[in-house]
Amino acid sequence: MSKRRRFVITSTILCLGFVAIQFLNDQNRFWAIGVLGLATIILFMWSLFEGLGRDMTLLTLILPTIFTLGVGTFWFLLPANIFARIPIVMFYGIGIYVLCLTMNIFTVSAIRTIALLRAARGVGFVLSLVTSFLVFDAIISLRYPPTYLLPLVLVVSFPLFLQGFWSVVLEKEFSKDIFIISAVSTLIMVEIAAVLFFWPVTVVVGSLFLTVTFYILLGLGQSRIEGRLFSATVREHLIVGALVFIAMYFATHWGV
Repeated sequence: MSKRRRFVITSTILCLGFVAIQFLNDQNRFWAIGVLGLATIILFMWSLFEGLGRDMTLLTLILPTIFTLGVGTFWFLLPANIFARIPIVMFYGIGIYVLCLTMNIFTVSAIRTIALLRAARGVGFVLSLVTSFLVFDAIISLRYPPTYLLPLVLVVSFPLFLQGFWSVVLEKEFSKDIFIISAVSTLIMVEIAAVLFFWPVTVVVGSLFLTVTFYILLGLGQSRIEGRLFSATVREHLIVGALVFIAMYFATHWGV
């Protein structure tokens, strides 16, 4: 069976599973989303098995799994009508198929360089940002105290950073440098999340600021790994962060 056919089958099965979850009650949906995340791992292992090994190529399973969990938890925040939910199902199906193609390029590039690698990195970067926004939005909407909020941010951020930084080098062997950069970036994300807990921001504004922080850290980290961390690059990312921070400040309701 060709890879492209496996990608179509994977996307179809996961999309149908996502639709089936909607017929369950709210409590069972939560567990079903976890099962769908596990199914994502299994189906992606089947789709990409030629390029996967007992090495760092397994990181390609991270983004599709968290993407599934992110869309699944975000679903709870949508209005209960067909016009709001059909586009999300379509978005999820297309996103899974694009992730199949992107992760396939990463696993192949771990063996040999191919022409589509730069495009795949760009797509992977964008999908990482989308995934982070969906997950952070769901986490903040839970309104958990810091003892629960911060570990959730840590559990989500670290694997996303690890996969995002690895996509630059695509080495099969463990990299201590990538691990350290991922750990430091995750620590900063957790600290920002702790500050936002005491900041009276809305769910959307808070999750957007966390996503922008993720964008800055991932972008700067990838530039450092590539040896392209120039002053202009740092300045551009910090300007984006400053503008978003100013916008968040004025969007905050400071009254009691």
